[in-house]
Amino acid sequence: MNNPNSQTLQNVDAAFAGESMANRKYLFFAEVVNRLGMKDLAKLFRETANQETEHAFAHFRVLHPELVINDVDSLSETEKKAIASRCLELAIEGETYEYTTMYPEFAAQARQDRDNPAIAEFEAQEAESRQHAGQFRKAAHNFGLLVPIEHYHADRYTEALQLIEGETIPTRQASDNPAIQKWICQKCSVIYDPVMGDIDSGISPGTPFEAIPEDWQCPICGAQKKTFIPYGEVIAA
Repeated sequence: MNNPNSQTLQNVDAAFAGESMANRKYLFFAEVVNRLGMKDLAKLFRETANQETEHAFAHFRVLHPELVINDVDSLSETEKKAIASRCLELAIEGETYEYTTMYPEFAAQARQDRDNPAIAEFEAQEAESRQHAGQFRKAAHNFGLLVPIEHYHADRYTEALQLIEGETIPTRQASDNPAIQKWICQKCSVIYDPVMGDIDSGISPGTPFEAIPEDWQCPICGAQKKTFIPYGEVIAA
């Protein structure tokens, strides 16, 4: 589309978001009903999720025609790298927005809502108020955890883009000091920082990863401790 500010283009963007969300919801539903033993229903959700993916892809092609490949054999290596670079640029843009703007704002709002005196039910129903406050604290905590994840994703995409463009990527190395060595979940990329600990899980700040109980789980995805691996950070030049 020629006009990036057109209402139709905004509608296509909204449609892409809706179809993408439907895909993830249906995959989640499939997992739920599969655990309930409803295999046929799980299959239906998965099949529909795949169809929603195709719908989302169609919308995304409209949004980004520069990524549409009709004949890959006709592309030069330069053109292939340009397309791959564009994918990485969009990925970096999205991840950077998430860790610099979206999640920090969500976390701030969650903290604000937790203490909002205007919420009458917090005053009228102590038990419900306590439950809600806990939910908001958990939301704020989770949003805070997601910030370094999105930063990590953006860094990985940036390094991939640098490789495509022939640049030298920075060297990463895990620390040999347990007091500051971070660990990353291989399932969701949450990063455990021993300096911060995991207070919501009863892990005090200053607790090295090795000292965490073996039954500790990832605060985002619930993965077991053994799912984590040492996190290599960029070595200063």
